[in-house]
Amino acid sequence: MASRSERRHRDDPADRQDHGEHVPGHLLHRTRELLCAGARGRTLEVGVGSGRNLPFYPPQVRLTAVDPDPRKIERAREHAADLALPGHFLIGDVQDLDFPDRSFDTVMCTLTLGVVEDQEQGMREMYRVLEPGGRLLMVDRIGRTRFPFRFFQRRRGNPRRLPREVAVEAGFRVGHHDRLLLGTIERVVAHRP
Repeated sequence: MASRSERRHRDDPADRQDHGEHVPGHLLHRTRELLCAGARGRTLEVGVGSGRNLPFYPPQVRLTAVDPDPRKIERAREHAADLALPGHFLIGDVQDLDFPDRSFDTVMCTLTLGVVEDQEQGMREMYRVLEPGGRLLMVDRIGRTRFPFRFFQRRRGNPRRLPREVAVEAGFRVGHHDRLLLGTIERVVAHRP
């Protein structure tokens, strides 16, 4: 049974709008649980939003989380305090991470890549801040592949690409990927060689 704090957090309408997330939170609950369980050591979550992943991190994780929206960072900080989860919550952009090279053992990216202006730059930054052997844990929406959706997707200024393709182009080696929700969401586990 969810605590009062978790129910309050889950029911807040602003939390349902993390990064344009139109996927109901309960549909990604198990994916968040699985991906966060794979986080190790110094972990960076890019696009933390209001902190939907926070309840699922293992206790040994040393979390740093960034988001460009100061209001969302404050919500994530409050949610972490409710969970007694230590961490650093900072305003930041995945396209220009303010961390030295090789600063983290794990990078978590949940429904963030598809809403950044330059997906390739964001992925290069995630690669840069990971230690060699470090792990990328990611889930994101996939662009439509059938006509007429493909036509409208191409007309967008920033069409979504397959997350695993963007990761491979940045230098990651994909160890696992699969699709969820009728093929509209892709889950990826990769590492920096």
